[in-house]
Amino acid sequence: MKRFASALILLTLASPAYAHLNPEEHGSFMAGASHPWFGTDHILAMVAVGLWAAMLGGSAVWKLPVAFVGAMVAGFFLALGGVSLPFVEPMILASVIVLGLVVATAAKMPVNACIGLCALFGLFHGHAHGGELGSAGATAFGVGFALSTALLHAVGVGIAVTLSRQLKSARGTHVLGALTAAAGVWLAVAG
Repeated sequence: MKRFASALILLTLASPAYAHLNPEEHGSFMAGASHPWFGTDHILAMVAVGLWAAMLGGSAVWKLPVAFVGAMVAGFFLALGGVSLPFVEPMILASVIVLGLVVATAAKMPVNACIGLCALFGLFHGHAHGGELGSAGATAFGVGFALSTALLHAVGVGIAVTLSRQLKSARGTHVLGALTAAAGVWLAVAG
């Protein structure tokens, strides 16, 4: 009984745990910069953009990440401005699954279609985070968030390049794409 009473007291004193720094309280550069690193959906989608960009090669290596980050910033400011988008969370989950699948299958599409798809998903990712921000410091948070997103894209490019050099094929990148898609399905089902 003493253990139960102690646990009950501790539970009443506990504050909520956040997967990210609470943007309502910490709308800072560091809150924005740390935010993408603590959400599985963020990491998976953003690294997948980098994997895909590297697989496509050429100017896609920078165009896909720039499209994602640019549209993400636009979505962020749309949310701050009170403009709503439908299906934000489902689109974020879809981004993980679809980006994983295009990497897994090495989908051949025109680069402009790839850019458009990355921009579409970036818009929804940005909108979700602009909507979470509330009254906290939008500019500092947004800059941190955008820079971390770009860094995650670069991580994806680096992983794809390293794997292709080590394995002398894109097979490792394809496997990561399949795992990303599977993780997206798991997030959709578990969530």
